This record gives sequence, structure tokens and C-alpha cells, in this order.
Amino acid sequence: MSVPSDAAALASALDAIDRANAADPNLIGDRPRALVQGERATLWLQRLDPHASDALVLAARAHHVERWTIARSSYPDGRAGYLRWRRDLKAVHAAALGALLAPCGVARPTVEHAQRLVAKQGPQGAPEAQMFEDVVCLVFLETQFEDLIDRLDEHKIIDVLRKTLPKMSAAAIALAASAELHPRGRELLARAAAVAPDPGVA
Repeated sequence: MSVPSDAAALASALDAIDRANAADPNLIGDRPRALVQGERATLWLQRLDPHASDALVLAARAHHVERWTIARSSYPDGRAGYLRWRRDLKAVHAAALGALLAPCGVARPTVEHAQRLVAKQGPQGAPEAQMFEDVVCLVFLETQFEDLIDRLDEHKIIDVLRKTLPKMSAAAIALAASAELHPRGRELLARAAAVAPDPGVA
């Protein structure tokens, strides 16, 4: 049996991730949300770094894989419950990604690196970790921000943005201006970006 080329293995892996993301019962328009988010992540990554490593390409595409299998409502209310949910989601993403990539011929070190990225393990200031965070934040602004505008008051939305923007690089913040946002969302984003970051935000 021949060993697949890196390009063939990557294409097979992306197809496997897309099939998994297509199982998301939550929709954006008439398409599975995780599938849309994976596609948008790929597009943002191409703009940020057209020469991104295979591990980063795979992590971006799979950043919400099987997210829908753990509902936030299954955890207690409050910050402690939220943090537990986020921690468990990272483990789910990493395990699902490993299982999806195993039959695709992707080199094991690449698989492990992609798993570390989706689990947000290792120094968050590292270049690829920052790039991954940039992509995740940009996808959030495009696909989830508008829902927050409908549910939260203006003060809380600005607070969310003031916690999101410090996670992003200057290049990603600049790109955010070209995100597909509702005019109200664009206005709020500009206002939050003009305010100094909250010093209490990690």
C-alpha cells in the first residue's frame, strides 16, 4: 500500500473534518454551524498566513468539531461552570481531531501538534497559538457576535468585546474591520476597539 503524499493526506483530513462538522444540528442559515465556522476559519487563516503549517490548517478547520456534543446548559451557571465547560470542550476537540486524522495518513507529529493547538496547550504567546486564537476570534465575530447583540444589552456586549480584542494580534484586529458584520455590530466593535483594554482581562 502506497503512503499518501502530504497534500493528499491533508486533503483527506480536511474532508474528514468537514464531514464531522456537517453533523452539527445547529445551523447558520441552512448549513451546519460548525461546518460554516470551519470554512470561515480556513479563509481567515489564508489571509493571516497563506503559508500556515498543516497542523495549524487542520486545527483551524476543526476548532469547533463536536462542540455541539456538550451543551453549556449541562454545566452549572456562573463562571466556574463556564470554565469547566470550556476546559472539557478543548479535550473533546483534541480527541475528536485525533480520531478523525488517524486514518488519513497525516504524520503523527502533525496530528499531535494540531491537537495541542485546538486544546490550547502550551505557551499562548507562541506564533501558531496566537494565529489560532486570531482565527477563532474572527470566526466568533462573524458567526456568533450578532446573536449576542440580540440577547445582551450594550454594556455587556462592549464588555465581551473588551475581553475578546486583547486576545487578538494587531493584524487580526485590523482584519476584523473587513468581517461580515451587521452595521450595529461593526459600530460596537469600533467603539470597543477605541477603548483601552480592561486591565483585569487575562
